[in-house]
Amino acid sequence: MQHKILKNLFIFLVFFFLYLPILVLVVFSFNTSRMNIVFEGFTFDWYKVLFENRSLLEAFKNTMIVSLVSTLCSTIVGTLSAYVLHRYNFFGKKLIVKLLYIPIVIPEIVLGISLLSIYTLMKLDLGMFTLILSHIAFSIPYVIISVKSVLTQLNPQMEDAAKDLGANAFHVFWNVILPNLVPGIISGAMLAFTLSLDDVVISYFTAGPGSNTLPLKIYSMIKTGITPDVNALSTIILVFTLFILILVSIKQMRKIKKEARV
Repeated sequence: MQHKILKNLFIFLVFFFLYLPILVLVVFSFNTSRMNIVFEGFTFDWYKVLFENRSLLEAFKNTMIVSLVSTLCSTIVGTLSAYVLHRYNFFGKKLIVKLLYIPIVIPEIVLGISLLSIYTLMKLDLGMFTLILSHIAFSIPYVIISVKSVLTQLNPQMEDAAKDLGANAFHVFWNVILPNLVPGIISGAMLAFTLSLDDVVISYFTAGPGSNTLPLKIYSMIKTGITPDVNALSTIILVFTLFILILVSIKQMRKIKKEARV
């Protein structure tokens, strides 16, 4: 009994440590004080100020554009690359698989400087294009690894059965392989989107005029002080994320109940 109490207490403290900063952020979005130090009173004014802060909203718009476009591109390229690496044998395959982990394990500052050097050599002007290209570059390995892990668990006899029934290579991939890769594709895409959404270091080196993202905007506000309207925007993002998670959970519960009835 005592062991169970200690275990539950430990779990509670871990989650308390993880979610306390988020709770503080939400609370201070309603603070009357401009300084995020002491909670002085309750107000909704900072949500009104948020929608009047054009530079902050512009940075958020850029962040969403970069994250969505880079996630879409990296998911498509990563999924196809994972299938090729799993399905075919070719010269240098083992080396390529090992090189996939380099963008994941090396420090972001090294990758950021490397990408900046490449753009300089190619004489590309820094902006939204280079920013999106950089986010695609560091997101692809995560998608490949996520999808490839699902591919290794698939029964290879499904592909052979589809071919025996007359399906060509495209139909086998589209109708048999791809539907079974959905969990890996979704997890890879969500991971790529999350990494792109809050990236600071690589974006700092590859962003240009007119391509300021929300993380870079918040980072630039540290010297002068982060105002509660940033907390308000973060709270809105948090509520929207929780809403999506609740919808997904409800859908999964209904699916489980439906399968149990069958």
